[in-house]
Amino acid sequence: MLDNLDLFKVLVLDIETVPQYATFNELPDNLKKLWDLKTTYQRKNEISAEEFYARAGIWAEFGKVVCISVGMFATKKSLRVKSFYGHQEKDLLASFAKLLKTLPTDLILCAHNGKEFDYPYLCRRLLINNLSIPSQLDMTNKKPWEINHLDTLDLWKFGDYKNYTSLNLLAAIFDIPTPKDDIDGSMVGKVYWENDGLERIKTYCQKDVITTARLLQKFKGSPFLTDNNITYAD
Repeated sequence: MLDNLDLFKVLVLDIETVPQYATFNELPDNLKKLWDLKTTYQRKNEISAEEFYARAGIWAEFGKVVCISVGMFATKKSLRVKSFYGHQEKDLLASFAKLLKTLPTDLILCAHNGKEFDYPYLCRRLLINNLSIPSQLDMTNKKPWEINHLDTLDLWKFGDYKNYTSLNLLAAIFDIPTPKDDIDGSMVGKVYWENDGLERIKTYCQKDVITTARLLQKFKGSPFLTDNNITYAD
């Protein structure tokens, strides 16, 4: 599987997102109404829009990106990881876009559930922040075979579109160290808004990138990276 994939042309990425406001009460009144409408079908009858707001980070219209971590293979057995993170979303998005502009336009992006979450979320938040979408993310007017987006979840489906498998589960069955040994995705909003835990979120995001890179190696039938072969850029 993936015998012809050149890992040196792959940028592995992961994003962490949180609600735009710490609490539902801080939302402008018009957005409170729109949030209520947006989530009507996702909420159970007994759950109010206010109670459901803890999940707002999932929607690009009501959330924001607080961390983008990326990894590139320096050699077949080494990975270099870098993170863009902070409280000012526009700044970190601009820095990420600047990095992509320095890389080849035919760069392959890889994320777990990237096609359903990371890629569209980034595009939407870039536009909301009045930033242009880098060519590697932009799918406008591209033919399907011109879109260089890999998704380890999509690869694992093998055409079974009703199937969803978490990164944590794939890590377990392939005997890859879990990225969820501190926090998981459901905890990110609380860690950010209540615990001022941006550094923890960055570390968690980087672990997801490393796990995805290791999973990609497993899909290629190669040994996965050891911790000693991972370096971190400032």
